[in-house]
Amino acid sequence: MPELLLELFSEEIPARFQRRAADDLKKAVTNALVDAGLVYEGAKAFVTPRRLALTVTGLPGRSPDTHEEKKGPKVGAPQPAIDGFLRSAGLSSIDQAKVESDPKKGDFYVAHIHKPGAEAVELLSGILPKILTDFPWAKSMRWGSGSFNWVRPLRAITATFGAENEEPVVIPFASNALEAGQTTYGHRFLAPEAIRVRRFDDYVEALERAKVVLDIDRRKDIIRADAEQLAFAQGLTVIADEGLLEEVAGLVEWPVVMMGSFDPAFLELPEEVIIATIRANQKCFCLRDANGKLAPNFIITANTIATDGGAVITAGNERVIRARLSDAAFFYRGDLALPLEHGLPKLEETVFHAKLGTQFARVERLVKLAAEIAPQVGADVERAKRAAMLAKADLTTGMVGEFPELQGLMGRYYAVAQGEPSDIATAIEMHYKPLGPTDKVPTEPVSIAVALADKLDLLTGFWAIDEKPTGSRDPFALRRAALGVIRIISENGLRFPLKVDPDLLAFFHDRLKVSLRDAGARHDLVDAVISADSDDILQITQRAEALSALLSSADGQNLLAGYKRGANILAAEEKKDGKAYAGAVEQDALKLPEETALAFAVDAVHAAVSSHVAKDDYKGAMAELATLRTPVDAFFTAVLVNDADPAVRANRLNLLARLRDTMHLVADFSKVAG
Repeated sequence: MPELLLELFSEEIPARFQRRAADDLKKAVTNALVDAGLVYEGAKAFVTPRRLALTVTGLPGRSPDTHEEKKGPKVGAPQPAIDGFLRSAGLSSIDQAKVESDPKKGDFYVAHIHKPGAEAVELLSGILPKILTDFPWAKSMRWGSGSFNWVRPLRAITATFGAENEEPVVIPFASNALEAGQTTYGHRFLAPEAIRVRRFDDYVEALERAKVVLDIDRRKDIIRADAEQLAFAQGLTVIADEGLLEEVAGLVEWPVVMMGSFDPAFLELPEEVIIATIRANQKCFCLRDANGKLAPNFIITANTIATDGGAVITAGNERVIRARLSDAAFFYRGDLALPLEHGLPKLEETVFHAKLGTQFARVERLVKLAAEIAPQVGADVERAKRAAMLAKADLTTGMVGEFPELQGLMGRYYAVAQGEPSDIATAIEMHYKPLGPTDKVPTEPVSIAVALADKLDLLTGFWAIDEKPTGSRDPFALRRAALGVIRIISENGLRFPLKVDPDLLAFFHDRLKVSLRDAGARHDLVDAVISADSDDILQITQRAEALSALLSSADGQNLLAGYKRGANILAAEEKKDGKAYAGAVEQDALKLPEETALAFAVDAVHAAVSSHVAKDDYKGAMAELATLRTPVDAFFTAVLVNDADPAVRANRLNLLARLRDTMHLVADFSKVAG
């Protein structure tokens, strides 16, 4: 079957846009193909710094004919209804519709719409230019006198269609005065000549000969493997950095790896400073020696094959890195000369948010909040206040000004160098954490107090000014802050009730549901243990775990079935009688041994579960509930709830209500599926 080859050749595409652009191209083209009736077998997109490419295989030569029957209004319907039907069916006269009869509804009009298929090339010539015009680049530009937007100037379009053993045809269309053809170009420096391509296979081979590796993941593999081999030969290991690897693979079409070095004297700087400097300025990988210490070497990825073996390229990178590390050393020494707290007045000059004041005002709030939180998490109040006061001080330092990603970390280095206790220094670094689902969580009491204060101040502040996340929009990372609070509490086993606005508490509930579901918890079990006023994160988590354990057992499954049967009977009878059954169970009205056994069992379990819940022993509470399985099964086997005697019936309904309420001490079982 025919295949489509599309390449959009341009000036350099920013690395951060590349993978998303390849995905967007594939999605846009394949969606349009399906909409046009061109169902395909497979599609794959590729991207390099200078080209977006797509191959779609197994396409038909033309779209199929279609036939649709469109039912219209009844014969004799008002003219506006008939006119609307004609427009929707594409008919010019009602005479073009057929009249069909329905024994119950009478005669009505039916349009038989036949649409002949079209040649795939013809359809593609209309689809592709629209995709280019509407392409969703995060940032785009115009050039020349045209109105066309692309991420960088578009230089050539390759668009061919054809079967394997046939000469492909060029899809006829133009975009920004560029006519589609079958000419592309190789590597900018190593093979810049024009290349004529036919199909995807010869396209890939031709690019490879022209020193272009089309697949970004293959370029990543080449860089990774060559870097590791080069490092291994020197007794070193590459510091893994997936983000940098993705970026570097987006900067080169023909990766060539080489190694450079810098003055070991710079190793006196914190290693994070060295790594950030080399990464940010030269997009190079750092290395460690056999002892795990930072080595005075780095890995360069060039986009050319140098005739001198890379000597000039390496020397140029070494020269720039030497200058950058000298700047970093200057910042570091200057920052160390000034005590951290001396930078606090400068925070008065930095606005945190127009409605929430300056960074200094925020520090004052953190100090107060950390002092309130400290006793609840076992932290020393004065140390927590000191750590909170210094937590944002490194924002005024030269090093953080140069590398904002080092905030907190540099504060720890400066605090240690200036004699602050280790727990305070650690809290300065850790109060920002966790920054993501895999990031470390603060574990020391002072760090926990300041980290919770930081995130709760952020959340309560933005809730107070009605700046809440909406849809995918979350400019202040409030979802991340809420998940951070949840992880700190749950992973440290803290009893820390969230005394916050009900709307903010609901937001925490939503984030907790996401967190628990990501950890494998069933959504219905999470809903069963959360109520509108549940403010204890650890309690919710423990209840969900205990409920999951109970329902994974045979006793738990059978108990749930008995609960649902009883709850359904109770709900039906309460609706019929117009009242709720929640009275005491009268012992004298118990007629059968099975209902007597259940009544005694429920009373005993109610007391035991209440005791376990009071001690936050939810596994114990669930174990007590599991013992109800046998008497519940026996009750529904032998007892008719709706007895002819009204007093007996009412007593049995009260017993079911008692069973329901006992189980609800731990979770709302009505929300559990099954």
